[in-house]
Amino acid sequence: MAKADRLERLDTRRADLEVDYREALIAALKVCAAGKWGLFDHNADRTARAAVAPTIAELTELAEEIDTAREQLFMEPFELHQEFLRQRGPVDSQAVGEPKQARAWLDRLTAND
Repeated sequence: MAKADRLERLDTRRADLEVDYREALIAALKVCAAGKWGLFDHNADRTARAAVAPTIAELTELAEEIDTAREQLFMEPFELHQEFLRQRGPVDSQAVGEPKQARAWLDRLTAND
């Protein structure tokens, strides 16, 4: 019974961390959608990168905790963070700007709210 209780607590903690991650990502996306570049690191601008570094570090730390819990629960890795990381980095000149990309992410993440 103790193992079941421990796993239930771990799963509850994982779910709480996923909510925290989602809320932190949405907050960062709102800032980006309002015109502050750097979250998606499309321009590789050092100043923008430095400004958004604490946010990226917070998201990464949360995602690592989530993945650790998911691994212990025999679950797949946390896909939202992986998808976010895949969207970061240089893009070609025809790609949409970061604020537009952030707005699309916000629309998708808040569609069910």
